[in-house]
Amino acid sequence: MKKLIVVDGNSIVNRAFYGIMGSRMLQTADGTYTNAVYGFLAILFKELDEINPDYIAVAFDLKAPTARHKMYEGYKATRKGMPDELASQMPILKNVLRAMNITIIEKEGYEADDILGTLSRVGENAGIEVVLLTGDRDSFQLATDKVSIYIPRTKAGKTETDIFDRNKVLEVYGVEPKQMIEVKGLQGDTSDNIPGVPGIGEKTALALIQEYGTIENLYEKIEKGEDNIKGKQREKIVENKDLAMLSKTLGTINLETPIDKTLEDLKVKEWNKEEVLKIFKELRFNRYIERFNLTENTDSPKEEKETNIEFDKTVISQEEFHELEQKIISDKIMYFYFETKENANSIIKQSVKSIAIYIKNENKVYEYKTDNILDFKMLFENNEILKCSYDLKSIYILAREAGISPKNFMFDIRIAGYLLNSTTNLYSISDLMKTYLNKEIDESEESGEQINLFDTQEEKIDEKSFIYAYSIGVLKDILEKELEKNEMLDLFNNIEMPVLEVLADMQFEGMYVDKDDLVSYGEELKIRLEELTKEIYELAGEEFNVNSTKQLGEILFEKLKLPVIKKTKNGYSTDVETLEKLQGEHEIIDKILEYRQLAKLNSTYVEGLIPYINQNTGRIHSYFHQTVTATGRISSTEPNLQNIPTRIELGKKLRKVFKPVSGKVFLDADYSQIELRVLAHVSGDKTMVDNFNHDEDIHAQAASRVFGVPLSEVTKELRSKAKAVNFGIVYGISDFGLAAQIHTSRKQAKEYIEQYLQKYDGIKKFMDNVVEDAKEKGFIETMYKRRRYIPELKSKNYMVRKFGDRVAMNTPIQGTAADIMKIAMINVYRELKEKGYKSKIILQVHDELLIETVISELEEVKNLLVRCMENATKLLVPLKVEVSEGNNWYEAK
Repeated sequence: MKKLIVVDGNSIVNRAFYGIMGSRMLQTADGTYTNAVYGFLAILFKELDEINPDYIAVAFDLKAPTARHKMYEGYKATRKGMPDELASQMPILKNVLRAMNITIIEKEGYEADDILGTLSRVGENAGIEVVLLTGDRDSFQLATDKVSIYIPRTKAGKTETDIFDRNKVLEVYGVEPKQMIEVKGLQGDTSDNIPGVPGIGEKTALALIQEYGTIENLYEKIEKGEDNIKGKQREKIVENKDLAMLSKTLGTINLETPIDKTLEDLKVKEWNKEEVLKIFKELRFNRYIERFNLTENTDSPKEEKETNIEFDKTVISQEEFHELEQKIISDKIMYFYFETKENANSIIKQSVKSIAIYIKNENKVYEYKTDNILDFKMLFENNEILKCSYDLKSIYILAREAGISPKNFMFDIRIAGYLLNSTTNLYSISDLMKTYLNKEIDESEESGEQINLFDTQEEKIDEKSFIYAYSIGVLKDILEKELEKNEMLDLFNNIEMPVLEVLADMQFEGMYVDKDDLVSYGEELKIRLEELTKEIYELAGEEFNVNSTKQLGEILFEKLKLPVIKKTKNGYSTDVETLEKLQGEHEIIDKILEYRQLAKLNSTYVEGLIPYINQNTGRIHSYFHQTVTATGRISSTEPNLQNIPTRIELGKKLRKVFKPVSGKVFLDADYSQIELRVLAHVSGDKTMVDNFNHDEDIHAQAASRVFGVPLSEVTKELRSKAKAVNFGIVYGISDFGLAAQIHTSRKQAKEYIEQYLQKYDGIKKFMDNVVEDAKEKGFIETMYKRRRYIPELKSKNYMVRKFGDRVAMNTPIQGTAADIMKIAMINVYRELKEKGYKSKIILQVHDELLIETVISELEEVKNLLVRCMENATKLLVPLKVEVSEGNNWYEAK
């Protein structure tokens, strides 16, 4: 049977931008962003390989209002606009698709969903199997026996696809696909701002439609008194009939969109190879150029490329593995690759499946299949053997879980690749092979921050394991030479690799969470949210949906007559930036801001944290990453413990649920103003250096100089403004940004910055020099030679160039501070270990270290912390550390 694939362009490109490539942005030499295009193509190519369609089309939304917008002013009103970094990639993506001769369909007044719906019926009526590739589950209403919905999702850095046809929708939701429209009518949709019936969630909506079939039948039964619905739920449904019917209409995909294309127009065609090659070269999509042999059969000169990977390979028994151990001991180096499988009981949700080991002097890879990591205990604990692999931190944790004490885990090719270029996320083994070996294996999935360690395609596993082990062995020498050439070998050997062990131990130890306290905290939030809702109603003079942008806008700007800050095409803006500008205009603003903060706290940090509590340990084992930020800062995910809100007291109280176990306390050590101290050092500004060396109040001193008042007359407000300028300078803040932060005019903010740079002329000279230096070299460095490339400085786009300026100014400061913290962590960790202390580092939050400390060791560890952190490096000014203690994280901080 012939097949048609229709791609929801906006949905998939958004998914590629936010979900696949993560926070890091791929760029061309001139600073053009390309991550969304790359990720879109990765998803598309994967599905094309599997589906092999005869017809293809990609549907996009247009900016013009649709019939739904005209019907309901609030439709999609809460959606944020497309970020510039993504918007700039849309025309690039469309150019790629046109060069690939893929039909693009856009229709004013209609959405991409409507195009998908219409084409699905066209295909089905023609007897063709239809695949709709989208990230939007609204399309489930289109599923039939011949129409399938493909929903891509990311798992372990790799895209997998959930497939929904009629039977799958029935199985998962218990209703026919068409009835999903009825469900949406009752439930609504917050992402599209479709109201639905207040108080009716998905579970209730599904149950009602399973019983009554349609919304119309539901209301008919209610009117006749033949329903089984009771109490307030019935009242809400009765009172909101109009909303339910409107929501159903808004949620119904149009199957009769006027499309001026026939199936014949959608036939899969040959690419315009020369044009695709030209675009891919501009975008640096070398992987795709090689994968599709685009240099062949064109007039472009062929690039020389090695494609063969030559080495011997064999699968060995346990007895043969013991013989292999002696070779490794003799070589004093172990190049290996672990194949792992899912294991829900493990801290990192993995366990060993097999190991492939490369012996360089034999040019041979040995694979040993075992699920017992203890088989490697002798090798892992041998300090004379250098361990070289990929993602050593995960392997270290697996070993620790098995009771192994890993030693000399000192060469991770991913970290080496990251140091050599911290502004790309291409650090998978296959990416490093492509970059440094000019070799590539067949790999249809997109690359991610972490390679997929449990590939379910068995036929690929063995071959990849052999190739990866071989590549690790070959890459080690190449990457080491590149690091040396770029003067980063010391950074790699003395900071990045040693801190890997610290992070692995932090992740292994985890933080204990009092689950009962967490649930109670959630209840406290809900009570306060109810109180705030009532207070907001009283201040507004009526009840309304606080979460509705449209209704809130009407209350603030029509009823309460507050000054309109910003309007969108759908009405008044009520985003955080707008509300903060309205503070002081009316008491209701502070209440709404608090309401939003608490609602996010509840969803993200109460309901969000509970699934991460390990059932075996009762602790949260957050993942700490070294290869995510371009500045060298450590980041945290699953969950992000570095981002717990602290701006409001109730947010800070969340830290109370994190506790030390019995017999221990928390010690919190925090660098005082480390980035400003680094700024004083790298700029050599005499005034700031003198201030720090005399232990003066740096913000009060700045206020006195910038605002021209005696130090004794510096008020709390002036000091606060000077503090914003001080830290703003570190981040290359603009006058616009400072004005918004300290609630003043842009002109006044500009004057403050100019006055600051006049008084601190060493900082002004540093900022000018560092930007010029970066423009000349193409990169900037920290004190420890950490390098960050800044292609944005050569961009044709003014805003992109200004971003490059800020990066050049900030990186030497923030990056150096991050390096100093890593040195301090290593020193603290080593001394705790060498002196046999039982106290452990369990968390790092930028400038802060948290130690779970045995009470009997408290004073010694406190002194150790201060000594190791304050002596991590020597600057022109002293490093200062503040230490506090407590019986939970809140008290300690």
